[in-house]
Amino acid sequence: MMDDNLAFGDRLVAFLPNMRRFALSLCRSAHIADDLVQGACERALQASSSFEPGTRFDAWIFRIIRNLWIDRVRREKTAGPTEDIATREDISIPSGEAQSEARFALNSVAEAIGRLPDEQREVLILVCVEDLAYREAADVLSIPIGTVMSRLARARKALAEMTGINPSAERLSDMKGARS
Repeated sequence: MMDDNLAFGDRLVAFLPNMRRFALSLCRSAHIADDLVQGACERALQASSSFEPGTRFDAWIFRIIRNLWIDRVRREKTAGPTEDIATREDISIPSGEAQSEARFALNSVAEAIGRLPDEQREVLILVCVEDLAYREAADVLSIPIGTVMSRLARARKALAEMTGINPSAERLSDMKGARS
């Protein structure tokens, strides 16, 4: 048990090794454990006035860490697995030039998808990646099916323009002017 006479911040700092050990036991990753401890310190400092002197500081801080861990696990489940395509070395393409071109195209499409407005990106991912029907996507997003179709059309058009697959009218006029 810790000395109740210590200032809250000093008590928190003195308890860091215990916090990290508990966080490591939850997640089994030093990187994630450090994030949990940092988050717990932030929350504890913000809520320091709610800590009741005379109660168990360790139980209070461990509960904060556990709640952060549960929140993280839930967030990861709903987000699904993520992977950086740049680190994928198992994507096989016959030649080095073709591989470079394919990676460039894949990266440019991924970047373009990232630049789409949230509502267009959500619809695009649900329909084109997750293979949901328009009605299912509409139900997931709680929007009319017509809105799904409209957002999807705008997302596809924006992607085509951003990646150069289908040049916009402005780019076409620029290209025509260059030919004259």
